[in-house]
Amino acid sequence: MPNSTSTAVDTPDGTGELTLVDADIHQRWASDEEIMQYLPERYRDDGIVAPTLLYRNPGGFFRQEEMGEDGSKPGTDLEELASSHFDENDIDYGMLTGNSWFNLAALPNRDYAVELARAYNKWLVDDCLPVDDRFLGSLYVAPKAPEQSAELIREFGDHPQVRQVMLPGGAEVPYGRPQYWPMYEAAAEMNLAIAVHPFSEGHGTSNAPTGAGHPNSYIEWHTLLGAYYMGQLASIVTEGVFVEYPDLRWAFIEGGYGWVPHFMWRLDKNWKGLRSQAPWLDQPPSQYIRENVWFASQPIEEPETAEQHNQILEMMHADEMLIFASDYPHWDGDDPTWGLPPMEDSLERAVRYENAVELWDLPADPTDL
Repeated sequence: MPNSTSTAVDTPDGTGELTLVDADIHQRWASDEEIMQYLPERYRDDGIVAPTLLYRNPGGFFRQEEMGEDGSKPGTDLEELASSHFDENDIDYGMLTGNSWFNLAALPNRDYAVELARAYNKWLVDDCLPVDDRFLGSLYVAPKAPEQSAELIREFGDHPQVRQVMLPGGAEVPYGRPQYWPMYEAAAEMNLAIAVHPFSEGHGTSNAPTGAGHPNSYIEWHTLLGAYYMGQLASIVTEGVFVEYPDLRWAFIEGGYGWVPHFMWRLDKNWKGLRSQAPWLDQPPSQYIRENVWFASQPIEEPETAEQHNQILEMMHADEMLIFASDYPHWDGDDPTWGLPPMEDSLERAVRYENAVELWDLPADPTDL
């Protein structure tokens, strides 16, 4: 049975409210053997072979204070993750998004990419999710093999803690193309959200990470992640994904959100004059986005004044579409305690948990999963 629609009613403490849902937490395996044990025999000797990130942060990707005394990387000890991140920050739910370098969309061998995705999903449901009821899971798929990926979604998507399917930001062609739709049909069938997260941009067989080509340095690549998301979102909306799957929920994670108002305005303006190119859209593109799409807060936008940030939140309809993400334990992660700027109470509740509850169809009590 797919995940069923749930109604948040009352929390264990009787307050009727959650505290915080974190949309982006990177757990990782301590050794490749943890994933390789789930690979079929024909690939077990190959191990994990995936294109690595072309753009390196000179300071590394992890907060140094999160590194283990033995040099172990944060996120490998899941019990420690539950204690140090969930308990200390009163996190009710946290979405596990895995290793950021697992670039399955950039692999030329589709069969191998599918088996890597299956191995990851087995590790997720067998070794990660049982550690804590508050853990939510993101399934990995191989976008170059949509039919096989749809099978993976149906194979693992009925696990009660699995709430989302993860797509890498980079791909060979934009995600609105009908060739990808078998994955969306399976996600809608299993009541799972789709999420796009930075992976694969400019790696392996993926396209250049910017419209101008390959940037020179990490600062360029990291700054322009939102531009890549614009291309994917324009494709998803104008190709009619939300017309075909009106209940499909979609999230864009770790690409910022300051670009969202401009994007919606520009897309609406062009639609008014070019409706013949998307005749299946019976309402402005921004309306589909407001009804079907969410954006994660990390990295928090930092304009010159608090007033300017409040204007961004108002213009993008943050009360409907913004969800909190820490990006733990990455170097630019946002601490749940002080990461969000001051907001009105109703908006803060929406960003901290209400919007995420809607996106992932979550009950108020994790034990109800």
